[in-house]
Amino acid sequence: MTDYRIQGETGEWEVVIGLEVHAQVTSNAKLFSGAATAFGAEPNTQVSLIDAAMPGMLPVPNRECIRQAVRTGMAIDAQINRWSRFDRKNYFYADLPQGYQISQLYHPLVGEGSVDVEIDGATKTIGVERIHVEQDAGKLMHDQHPTRSYVDLNRSGVALMEIVSKPDMRSPAEAGAYLSKLRAILRYVGSCDGNMDQGSMRADVNVSVRRPGAEFGTRTETKNVNSVRFVMAVVEQEAKRQVAVIEDGGTIVQETRLYDPDRNETRSMRSKEDAHDYRYFPDPDLLPLELDEAFLDECRASLPELPDAKRKRYEGLGISGYNADVLTADVETARWFDALLDAGAPPTQAANWVGAELFGALNRLDKNIEESPVNPSQAAELLRLVADGTLSGSLAKQVFEVMLETGQDASAIVEERGLKQTSDTGAIEAVIADVLAKNPGQLEQYRGGKVALFGFFVGQTMKAMGGKANPGVVNDLLKKALG
Repeated sequence: MTDYRIQGETGEWEVVIGLEVHAQVTSNAKLFSGAATAFGAEPNTQVSLIDAAMPGMLPVPNRECIRQAVRTGMAIDAQINRWSRFDRKNYFYADLPQGYQISQLYHPLVGEGSVDVEIDGATKTIGVERIHVEQDAGKLMHDQHPTRSYVDLNRSGVALMEIVSKPDMRSPAEAGAYLSKLRAILRYVGSCDGNMDQGSMRADVNVSVRRPGAEFGTRTETKNVNSVRFVMAVVEQEAKRQVAVIEDGGTIVQETRLYDPDRNETRSMRSKEDAHDYRYFPDPDLLPLELDEAFLDECRASLPELPDAKRKRYEGLGISGYNADVLTADVETARWFDALLDAGAPPTQAANWVGAELFGALNRLDKNIEESPVNPSQAAELLRLVADGTLSGSLAKQVFEVMLETGQDASAIVEERGLKQTSDTGAIEAVIADVLAKNPGQLEQYRGGKVALFGFFVGQTMKAMGGKANPGVVNDLLKKALG
């Protein structure tokens, strides 16, 4: 693993990075109310009296939200705290009707865990400090009117998991790998859909710089970054900015910043409040959460095979490490591939075919794997026809293109279009004899030592047989005919 350093005018600087990831919990209702959580609803159509902070409305914890957070903690081998408590984080803003956010500062639901990432072929463990459950705020809309701002409370009260890493990352690549791996785990578990473009997962990026081995420097926090690429850009640009400030004789101010992707720069938003400014105290309307063993057993039993375990299983089937990484990076791809294996496809051939043919076709069609016109059982049949010699590789590509267009099964296409590969030695020998007779000059050159022309004769033979000849048989018979 190569060290990432920023070269300043006065020497090298090391970057220290921590991420606070806010992941919207997958649930049909909000954390403390029965209001819906569907994305894209009309403003203020998914707001209960609790979400709007009407007097006398008491919150009631949503069991499913707690369950999803516990399952997430188990997926990163974190400590699950059987006793946890909700606190009020007090601040005043137009999109927070209560005047406080219900969160968990002192006693979070989930304690320390870790996430393993691959960087340059090496594994690095990134520590997770905690996962706490909290409610989201609403949304201010400033572009609806020239002089007014509007408030949409649809998100108010939506359950979030705040996943706080330790300051263990030292490069943009590590921050990107951590966020990508965490997103994959959440999607495998089903506790968050990971749709960063829709705001259901976003990251606050904490960055500081120091001389290698020195004490931590003053950090800044860049809020609400909504893509892996932008997180990596924030780390790089903010670290360079801090180095420039320090080397010019200035000091880094602990503050909250925003990222401008159009200019690829961070800019100051506000000074960073200390925790005591929020006047945290236990929420008097909510009892502590106490988890029993039966609930924890239920959560543990519901966990699926996670990315690292699946990757290891694929490699045990003979699939290369690279292909295993590609196939396990996204849960939908992994599910599709598992269905392909269950349908009887040979693992290594299936992995190569998915990575090359299927992904290539889906890119051309601008579709994701869930929208594939060819389902796993159809793909397995196509691969079996190649394995048993019915189709050559080139014929299989032709059949696959027809499958994409028509949705037909491979065997039906082969039968209708007469695309079956032939291994008839008599027919192939006759064609080879004709090819050699029509190309005396190339034959003389080949026998004179220009052996690279062997590929020419193979190509001419395959062309004459419409691509239907078995390439292995063609090679063997040509070697005999050419002496």
